Amino acid sequence: MFATPAQFTEIQKGQMDAAIALSQTWFDTAERFMELNLAAAKATLEESVERTQAMLSVRDVQELLALSGGLTQPTLEKAVSYSRNAYSIANGAGSEVSRIVDAQIAENNKQVAQLIDFAAKNAPAGSESSVTMLKSAVAAANTAYDTFSRATRQAVEMAESNVSSATSVTMKAASAANDAAKSSTKRKTA
Repeated sequence: MFATPAQFTEIQKGQMDAAIALSQTWFDTAERFMELNLAAAKATLEESVERTQAMLSVRDVQELLALSGGLTQPTLEKAVSYSRNAYSIANGAGSEVSRIVDAQIAENNKQVAQLIDFAAKNAPAGSESSVTMLKSAVAAANTAYDTFSRATRQAVEMAESNVSSATSVTMKAASAANDAAKSSTKRKTA
């Protein structure tokens, strides 16, 4: 397998390409997080100005109660939206990293298989059992990685489902609390 310097160079090139792809994924992810955070900071600043102006224009306690009662739901919705966007960015990056790593592992497994075949062809007589044992060890390692990879994907899917359910329940509870606060404010002003 490693009979020529060109073959060795090709292996190094594959490793370098994978490292570059991973670096690009991390830079793209960092850029998306920065954009998300800048947009959130800008929106927060704008909302703060609007709320401050609204608070300064309040003339009585009922108006203040009505104003403050309407602030909870939009704030919670924006926090949930931010969390969803951040999770989406992180999940996309994780998927891309997994794709790159899986491709690199597949390529490495191919190269190891070629190396074992090369070693088997050039091995002295009587070493067949060692070659067979090496092939079995590589197969076992690949099976263990595949099992771990599948279990990880299942855990991620379960976590995504739980986060989605928890978000939905939180939004419903917040909406109900906001509606109750509005009703209470209306009764107090009436």
